[in-house]
Amino acid sequence: MATKINPAALQDILVFDIETVPDVAGGRRVHGIGLGDDAGVAELLQHQRRIETQGASEFLRPYLHRVVAISALWWQGDQIKLSSFGKTEDDEAALIAAFYQFIQRHAPQLVSWNGAAFDLPVLHYRALLHGISAARYWEHGEHDPSYRWNNYTSRYHERHLDLMDLLSAYQARNVARLQEVALLLGLPGKLGMSGAEVWAHYQAGKLAGIRQYCEIDVLNTTLIYLRFELTRGHLDRAGYGVRQQQLRTYLHSRDEAHVREFLTLWPENSHAAP
Repeated sequence: MATKINPAALQDILVFDIETVPDVAGGRRVHGIGLGDDAGVAELLQHQRRIETQGASEFLRPYLHRVVAISALWWQGDQIKLSSFGKTEDDEAALIAAFYQFIQRHAPQLVSWNGAAFDLPVLHYRALLHGISAARYWEHGEHDPSYRWNNYTSRYHERHLDLMDLLSAYQARNVARLQEVALLLGLPGKLGMSGAEVWAHYQAGKLAGIRQYCEIDVLNTTLIYLRFELTRGHLDRAGYGVRQQQLRTYLHSRDEAHVREFLTLWPENSHAAP
């Protein structure tokens, strides 16, 4: 019989998500583009990507994504905090440095949706670009033997738990979008915008809205994670209910419009709770 974790003592986890825009400056350097405004260069980069993929995608490679938001929910015992790293006006280097500094100090378990294929590779390349130190994140057992068998970058380790990767049985043909799985489970899903609109919002200077959008993705991912903990036997149904209520109580203490909207669409008797 599986051992059930005490629902009042949730493991130290950081559920995270990032939002990005095309790295216009980097694209100019990589592809030798001298002329054109930022919007035109971004469009050219996407066009080149469509050619490269024979029309399958215009989504740029990870190293050409510029990070504009990193949001996370930190859950430690009965303490919960939803926030975005840094300040709205911070540049990319400051946001990424704050993320890795948090890992350096607290060493949480990371939880993501598609983090292994996108979020973390983006952060790797961008940290490389800015020369940001992340010693604990890159630890593989050289200084701490416990990281030899459970580190952040090995695919089958759980110091970083990519829910999409695991639920798809590590098969690309089985992957699903966060939005689709959230709606399948009766969760609110994305609110107000989609990932395809982040670039337009960024150009319009709507950085606060991007951070709020990112935080909603984090909340959906957190609730999927709780359901996963139930299905793999780390929570019984009573513990699952307790943890949902802990999160709901915390969100009720927040007064932001996007959090209130999420709560409205996550009703008490939703079929999201089996």
